[in-house]
Amino acid sequence: MALCIPHWLLERVALGELPPDALAAARARLEREPDGDGRLARLAEDSRLTLERHPPAAVAAEVERRRAARTRIDAAREAGRGGWHGLSLGMPVAASLVLFVLSTQREPPPEPAPARAPIIWNVSERIKGEPMLRVHRQGATEPELLANHARARRGDVLQLSYVSGGRPHGVVVSVDGRGTVTLHHPATLTSSTELAPGEAVTLGHSYELDDAPGFERFLFVTSDVPLDVAMVLDAARVLARQPSEARTRPLPLPDTLAQTSFTLEKVP
Repeated sequence: MALCIPHWLLERVALGELPPDALAAARARLEREPDGDGRLARLAEDSRLTLERHPPAAVAAEVERRRAARTRIDAAREAGRGGWHGLSLGMPVAASLVLFVLSTQREPPPEPAPARAPIIWNVSERIKGEPMLRVHRQGATEPELLANHARARRGDVLQLSYVSGGRPHGVVVSVDGRGTVTLHHPATLTSSTELAPGEAVTLGHSYELDDAPGFERFLFVTSDVPLDVAMVLDAARVLARQPSEARTRPLPLPDTLAQTSFTLEKVP
């Protein structure tokens, strides 16, 4: 079954912000998708109009605001963690940050309904306790519940679900051994981070593992207040730049945010 690629990946294709192999794979998936070329064209036109509406001075001011916010987060994190200096929320390349700022200032255009519905498995059940992630793998007859650090391979189709543990807001991202960062919840940078309480909640899309080596790690950040999705993604990108740290270290975020993770060990 060909799944429609999510909007965040479509944006990365449009901007060329993927490693060559990942970009080629994404373009191939887009070609198999109904109206894939149309989605890409609409995104390009929307980006052109957005750039016209945002003069360089306004973008520069927003970049400076985010730089100051990251500096404050760095200072608070270092003070709270006893001086761990493994990661730093430094400034990204200017051109990439301008595009990142613009992407957070608007809702993406509505996507056409896919020709086939995404694979969604009913894995909800009554679970209480701390925030946690659950990962199921598509099996021959029924989904297989995976344990943390289970082995996985390229082409495995996964379904994520979360347990909020009483936290009303959360963000789910993943990093892999190639340094790629993926947003799983919410669906877009500007969507609500609200979590459903009580039961394990299945995310509205499945996820197919690519050929990134080493590992695929899913991180669940939860909070009592709405989260800045862009901040969480930025922290994930910083962590992903150091694969030896990305496998085990927490995201460089304030200690007021709870974190948990689920890691899959990639095998050939």
